[in-house]
Amino acid sequence: MAWTLITGASEGLGVEFARIAAKDGRNLILAARSRDKLDKVAADARTNGVEVVVIPADLSDMAEVDRLWAEATDGREVDVLVNNAGLGYNGPFDAGQGWERELSSINVNMLALTRLMKLAIPHMQGLPKGRVLNVASVAGFTPGPNMAVYHATKAYVLSLSEAVAEELRGTNVTVTALCPGATATNFFEEADMSGVRLLKLAKPMKASEVAELGWLEARIGKRIVVPGAMNKLFAFLPRVSPRGLTTRLAAQIMGKH
Repeated sequence: MAWTLITGASEGLGVEFARIAAKDGRNLILAARSRDKLDKVAADARTNGVEVVVIPADLSDMAEVDRLWAEATDGREVDVLVNNAGLGYNGPFDAGQGWERELSSINVNMLALTRLMKLAIPHMQGLPKGRVLNVASVAGFTPGPNMAVYHATKAYVLSLSEAVAEELRGTNVTVTALCPGATATNFFEEADMSGVRLLKLAKPMKASEVAELGWLEARIGKRIVVPGAMNKLFAFLPRVSPRGLTTRLAAQIMGKH
């Protein structure tokens, strides 16, 4: 049986993807930094009668990314890759703060995701089918003052996903970009987003709802998935509004009171 590899599987959307995949009867490879958290997710998944492998890895280190893939595919065929791991930081770009977090965000959100895709797609082309699900964000549709680096990384993920999906048109491998908006996870706390206006304008969606939609749409090979009516609006507005206006609006939304 083929396997599903999920990064960032210790919390938030990663936990939900693991739960959904296990209920589908899929064997799992779970990756994140914390073994203790991964072990708990794995124990829950195993109640569905599936096999689960835990591989702790820090995806901000490219050597760790390569090690993760080598261990994941050691005697296993991986036909689903969920690139869920992601980091962010809220704060003015010129404040001279947050560089280590932003550097890690670039490494995890862009480099690790790209490297895993680069390794996974040729691997999947030798299997009956393959699915890559990249967790992007509605943030990828517009520049994001006060979260400039995060928005830029998610724009990269969205662009990369669309381009590679087109390259793979008509093949046995598909690429899906899941673009959620505010989601009820611990991301906001870790990204220092307490007090951001966005959280008062829109109630965060449940992580389970976002993951379930992304999983279902990835299975049928849909390229872009934007959960929720408000998020669809945020994704659509930059296409019909002056770019300067949408950037100023984003600055207000991502700013703090």
